[in-house]
Amino acid sequence: MDIIEEQPTRYHAVSIFLHWFMLVQIMVVYGLIELREWIPKDTGLRPEMKNWHAIIGLSVLVLVVIRLLMRVLTPTPAIKPPPHLLQLRIGQTAHMIFYLFMIAMPLLGWLYLNAIGKPIPLFGFDLPALIGADKSLARDFKELHEVIGRGAYFLIALHAAAALHHHYFLRDDTLVRMMPWVKPRHPIPLDER
Repeated sequence: MDIIEEQPTRYHAVSIFLHWFMLVQIMVVYGLIELREWIPKDTGLRPEMKNWHAIIGLSVLVLVVIRLLMRVLTPTPAIKPPPHLLQLRIGQTAHMIFYLFMIAMPLLGWLYLNAIGKPIPLFGFDLPALIGADKSLARDFKELHEVIGRGAYFLIALHAAAALHHHYFLRDDTLVRMMPWVKPRHPIPLDER
């Protein structure tokens, strides 16, 4: 008797949790650095906000490694109905850019803090320095970190808009595959849209 494994209709629970948890972390990281500008410079809150920005940002790096492992070790549910090949390739490229962003931003922050000679505490441990102190490199890393960070606002908005477009206009299950609290719906066949 052959056992037929059913194709999953949503991502693995760990992947779903990491997706939404990391979204919250990224929102907090952005919030901390943006709100810091409103805090008077003579208070101790500004450096504390910057420290938490670094700690949470670096934890994103740890979690993205786990997410990539989950992506390799667990099946990716197929989109139903299947999108056109070009749409699929655009989505895959966008996801690759997101993963690069979630790796590059914490690494650039780490390199920046190394270059200004600051220790990097992460949950009670100091991370090793990747490079020595160098003011010129520090400026470059900071600028690149900020430029990519500003550009990511567009990337995040595009990702959210694409998910909503798939859900409400294309009426496929792209968004539902990553939502733990919504049951997959029966998609409308392509010829009936």
